[in-house]
Amino acid sequence: MAVGMGNNEELEVTVDGVTFKFSELSEEAQAQVTNLQFVDAQIADMNAKLAVFQTARNSYQAALHQLVPRTHQ
Repeated sequence: MAVGMGNNEELEVTVDGVTFKFSELSEEAQAQVTNLQFVDAQIADMNAKLAVFQTARNSYQAALHQLVPRTHQ
């Protein structure tokens, strides 16, 4: 599903390659589009947070490597 603005600045929804005007969808379909937009935004937010956490983890790991004694094998 893709959501975007059409040439006349009306919200359009594309499902399986078919584009619909949001205003012409049933109330139930509009509700599902809204739900999908909300969930997509939450996923994007979580992915951004995950990137921050992964960067922090990598920094902590690098710092730990500098602090532990090096062993010779």
